[in-house]
Amino acid sequence: MPALDRQDDVFVLDIGDTENRFHPDWVASVDALLDEVVKAEGPRALVTTATGKFFSNGLDLDWLFAHTDQAGAYVAGVQELLARMLTLPVVTVAALQGHTFAAGAMFSLAHDFRVMRGDRGYWCLPEAEIGIPFTPGMSALIQARLTPQTAHEAMVTARRWGGLDALAAAIVDRTAADEADVRRTAVEIARAQTGKAGETLGTIKARMYAPAVAALREKEIPLGPAVAS
Repeated sequence: MPALDRQDDVFVLDIGDTENRFHPDWVASVDALLDEVVKAEGPRALVTTATGKFFSNGLDLDWLFAHTDQAGAYVAGVQELLARMLTLPVVTVAALQGHTFAAGAMFSLAHDFRVMRGDRGYWCLPEAEIGIPFTPGMSALIQARLTPQTAHEAMVTARRWGGLDALAAAIVDRTAADEADVRRTAVEIARAQTGKAGETLGTIKARMYAPAVAALREKEIPLGPAVAS
């Protein structure tokens, strides 16, 4: 399960050492740990990372297809987490030490900055291949955080980007040599921005991404037939 550590003024949220899929319990755990970050006082920033082969493989499809009667509430909860991270009143850095797919990739985009391992691991939005369309809120988030050309290619072709190509496409902001270096680089970026934490930063983000936040928080979420059936 996710765990929160603190290195001076930088909180480090480790979201797990498995595929780190968005099971409802996982979402609730991450949300509770974000409460701790928000409630803390003084300078602070947040690094989100994981351990091992995966950063996150996104939605817990096994749980979702076993509970299709709860699909709407489940997706709404995931989108609320994305909206919250997008507007969190501290600077956030995603340290992508492993594969980052689907809703996991969207979660990374909800951070202010991204650092990705340069020698292994892929960033990908595979929805076009797996037959699950993006919700309007997910589409809005992706298009708000990527260039039009990159968003189009990512959403339509399900391309897998390695670290160096992701950097060239401005999907990530930095690359690093290995897992330890990814986390270290992310902490360095976060540490330089700890003084920005507070209500003003949260307001700036909320206004900057107001259309995406509104779309993510829509009460009626159209789902694809594979999910809604």
